[in-house]
Amino acid sequence: MRVLFTVSAWKGHWYPLVPLGWALQASGHEVRVACAPSQSEDVARAGLTPVPVLGELDMVFLARLQNVWNAQAGRWPYAGLPPHPVTGAPLGSLSEFSFAEFARESGVRLAAPTRVSHDAAVDLARRWRPDLVVHELLSMEGLLAARVLGVPAVLHLWGPAGTHEDEPGLRLRPEDPTGSFARYGVGELGPDLVEHVIDPCPGALRPRTSARRLPMRYVPYNGPGHGGPGYGPGLDGYLDGPVDGPITASAGEPAGAARPRVCVVWGNSVARMVGPQAAVLPTVVEAVAGLDAEVVVTASAADAAALGPLPPNVRVLRDQPLHQVLPGCAAVVHHGGAGVLMTALAAGVPQLALPCAMDQFLNARRLAGSGAGLAVPAHEAGVARIREAVTALLGRPAHRTAAEELRREIVALPSPLRLVEDLEKLAAR
Repeated sequence: MRVLFTVSAWKGHWYPLVPLGWALQASGHEVRVACAPSQSEDVARAGLTPVPVLGELDMVFLARLQNVWNAQAGRWPYAGLPPHPVTGAPLGSLSEFSFAEFARESGVRLAAPTRVSHDAAVDLARRWRPDLVVHELLSMEGLLAARVLGVPAVLHLWGPAGTHEDEPGLRLRPEDPTGSFARYGVGELGPDLVEHVIDPCPGALRPRTSARRLPMRYVPYNGPGHGGPGYGPGLDGYLDGPVDGPITASAGEPAGAARPRVCVVWGNSVARMVGPQAAVLPTVVEAVAGLDAEVVVTASAADAAALGPLPPNVRVLRDQPLHQVLPGCAAVVHHGGAGVLMTALAAGVPQLALPCAMDQFLNARRLAGSGAGLAVPAHEAGVARIREAVTALLGRPAHRTAAEELRREIVALPSPLRLVEDLEKLAAR
């Protein structure tokens, strides 16, 4: 069987597809990943075969643009305005980004690369003739190519956000500014065109969709890290339970004293999307450093440098796959991104989400509703409130119990290897 993946230019959104790609290859199937040139090296390092023919859609521009729209609609929670969609500089007023500028930039940054992606995906599919197409929510060119060829398409969700969410101000599913779906004679792009979704979430965080769900165990892949190309959990974990990679020497051994370990994770792209008001990491570190706990911070070099001198109970890690760090932690504090949220669920670790923008608010709300964590919007997150929330996660057994129940629910879902059997049947229809 030939399987074509199409992915966006946002690594965190296609990383969840990697274990399925491994499982397909381990089952003897051919997998090709249509991607933008900027993603080619990372796809190859994940152990998959890139085909870098898609357009370079500017994801940061789209996120900033959505933030400006929300600010104009009165849905921007911060005191300061969002960054300028093009330059990233703080806006002095919302009028600084005009409709004319929007039309010009959208043509360059949205319509043109979208048309390239749509045409390239259809051309590749016609030449390679896949039996099945798997795509993620920001790469609808995969759905287009499958419709043109008349083969099944499966949308691989990355977390709690689904195809039919009604979150105010949240626009995750790309539109079709070039009219490509109509141009190729397959109707108009809309959520109801999606017929099958791979859903990695436990029931309490289930995404909203009208498509047929294909449940699959979430197997964390957080990038190659120190282990070389394709570094991640082994295939045995797909069948035999969760893969809790060892805490390596760089992450440190479990604390000899009875102090709990708290992990702090902050996304590299949050500040670029939201601006200076998303610089919450120093506040988080100050809050948790004041607890009787061992604190492990995963951060970029720039974010780590901004923290300044750290107390003895705080260590900073770089380039460490998150699935290796979280086992053994008593709590994790993060920005509400789906990647860290799902990795923490798979490890059974209680979470504090401090959402900043985009789907992070939806993720955080569903996390809090599950009982496995708490949510505090980043713009309301001061030292005292963060410390209070983490203290609650550490001191209330109910959060640990709920997190462990969700971990067991994830383990009980079909592994990627077992899902391959369902995909083979779908492609054979």
